[in-house]
Amino acid sequence: MSADTGSLFAPFQYGPLTLNSRIVMAPMTRQFSPNGVPGDNVAEYYRRRAEAGVGLIVTEGTTVGTPAATMSPNIPRIHGEDALAGWKKVVDEVHAVGGKIAPQLWHVGNTRRLGTKPDEDVPGYGPMEKVKGDTVLVHGMTQADIDDVVQAFAQAAADSKAIGFDAVELHGAHGYLIDQFFWEGTNQRTDKYGGSMENRGRLAVEIIEAVRAAVGPDYPIIFRFSQWKQQDYTARLAPTPELLEQFLAPLVAAGVDIFHCSQRRFWEPEFEGSDLNLAGWTGKLTGKPTITVGSVGLDSEFLEYMVETDKVAKTANLDDLLVRLDQGEFDLVAVGRALIVDPQWSAKVREGRYTDILPFSREALGELS
Repeated sequence: MSADTGSLFAPFQYGPLTLNSRIVMAPMTRQFSPNGVPGDNVAEYYRRRAEAGVGLIVTEGTTVGTPAATMSPNIPRIHGEDALAGWKKVVDEVHAVGGKIAPQLWHVGNTRRLGTKPDEDVPGYGPMEKVKGDTVLVHGMTQADIDDVVQAFAQAAADSKAIGFDAVELHGAHGYLIDQFFWEGTNQRTDKYGGSMENRGRLAVEIIEAVRAAVGPDYPIIFRFSQWKQQDYTARLAPTPELLEQFLAPLVAAGVDIFHCSQRRFWEPEFEGSDLNLAGWTGKLTGKPTITVGSVGLDSEFLEYMVETDKVAKTANLDDLLVRLDQGEFDLVAVGRALIVDPQWSAKVREGRYTDILPFSREALGELS
């Protein structure tokens, strides 16, 4: 690697959020929180990344306070005294080493399956009803359901601020609840939440507005979105810059401060005729800071590891990433699998110890290292 890494370790400030580097730990589901409560092992896991130079940790998705929000009893939640006490320990550990941390607030929507503990009789919730025989597999959300979810996000954000988190991120990507409303493939509603792009974005806007009201005018709200979906990797919410601007503008007006722009490969241009990636276009269209993400630091994309495989992802050159960061295409860089397997990744990059960086294999998902 020949590019200067200085820009990656430059401070970043937006409002009250000041980071000591441009490196963000991407949110990655780990399922090491029995009954939804993060323990000391989770606190130590995040602390190790912060003390090695990660500027902002975005936690694994942590579910808001409605019965259908989760799809595993081992996914952490951000409601209930026991879970909030666990997260307070995480926050304190990260702050003790000079890091900053934001929870990713999450509702899994229709990806939940019947039989999921602790509420085994609760089906998935989503924009559309799905029935098999006499069994409701997915409950089509009513207005009352939507109101409950909006309030649950707002309460989670208020609680997050109260226990010391430095920002919150709303999970609007990858085919989960908010994204299910965004995407025509999963939202054929005929009420005010379906049809036009504006209507399909209404749930997100209502959540953002409620969160903003709950946390006040200056508290940072990050919003993560993706064009691709788990159901369709080629899906496009906005296939042109004009439609992307139409999609993003209401989110900005509702109160988003920073956009976390999820791609499978950060180096791929978003639209023909421009080298800008999704984060680059989002920053250009909104004027807001952006986080780029997508196979940073490794030679293969993460989707290859969602099935059983012996494949190993080796360290990749960061030169292109650093050039783009230097040019201002995006403001922050989220790192995923490379940080799962190697908590010292940031320090090793800063010190030029590239040959010491650990390769990633699926085995790394089996423990909190």
